[in-house]
Amino acid sequence: MDGMHIHPELGKISLSDLWRVGQHLDTFPPPRRLLMQWVPHGYGYKSMNLAFCLWLWHRAKLAGDELDVMVHEPFLAFGEGSLKQDAVAVIHRIMVMVLLNAATRLWISIPAWAHLLRPYMLGRNVSVRWLPVPSNIECISNTAAAEDSLCSDGLAIEHKLGHFGTFGSSISRILELLIPPLLRDHANRCLIVMGRGSKEFRLSMINRNPGLKERIEATGEIPAGELSQWIQKCDLMIQPYPDGVSGRRTTAMVALSHGIPLVTTKGRLTEEVWSESGAVVLLPSNDLERFVDAVNGLLSEEERRRGMALRARQFYTERFALNHTIEALRSVPNPQSATCHN
Repeated sequence: MDGMHIHPELGKISLSDLWRVGQHLDTFPPPRRLLMQWVPHGYGYKSMNLAFCLWLWHRAKLAGDELDVMVHEPFLAFGEGSLKQDAVAVIHRIMVMVLLNAATRLWISIPAWAHLLRPYMLGRNVSVRWLPVPSNIECISNTAAAEDSLCSDGLAIEHKLGHFGTFGSSISRILELLIPPLLRDHANRCLIVMGRGSKEFRLSMINRNPGLKERIEATGEIPAGELSQWIQKCDLMIQPYPDGVSGRRTTAMVALSHGIPLVTTKGRLTEEVWSESGAVVLLPSNDLERFVDAVNGLLSEEERRRGMALRARQFYTERFALNHTIEALRSVPNPQSATCHN
């Protein structure tokens, strides 16, 4: 891209890598504005790279850089796993306290994070603003290149369901309960699972449900353009989330941006705007029977699906598209402001 230079210097985000990056940054004249997207699992060292957070604190407090921290996910929750996970959750909170002490501005992927993060600011008056998370898969208009090889061998397929994700354990457990009733008694349906881990998930599903072997297919991890083509071939996306759909769910953003009707779940992190949009069908995350009924009903109403597809694109364009993210970052709010806009 013209005017943009990429410097792939972070390496494994080790101490030596951070020292090298600091040396490179110092060659640019101040003021330097650093934008860092915070997901604790994104920086190696089993999600406990405290050194990285201390390095950012050094850049902000001693090197004079402005630090924008975009919190996509703050930290692990307590009591949702093993004692080891609880110990990691403690480290995550220490890391967050260091970052919030260093941040000039704080951006959040969903408004719910503002209240959650406030105690870890230790009294600092940091600007907190919502930053839309756009789809990371561009919608490719030419779908001719994607051949219909999936879910078609010897089957008269009328409806293709889709799921896009990374197949983590919490979502996979929900899918394992949803998929059999969605497919077993409907010979005209198939499911396409897409993304990293999809092939392994398919094998796990057909080991438990051998009769669905010809009805579930997986793309595996494929290029973005090819993934876009497969998503557009789906009649409906099923995207359950244990804590509910929210603006941080990029997999939901992909469905919306592609104008694919979406059946998903609502939970403690779901913003009101989702139910107000009319762009998705929202069900409680613990009511799988209603989820199945909603999918069955939507597949039987083609006109309703068309209307949802139009509203999905409109909802995405008006609320989450990349131009909103760029506009927000360029606005550079006053660091002394401490309001959360959503």
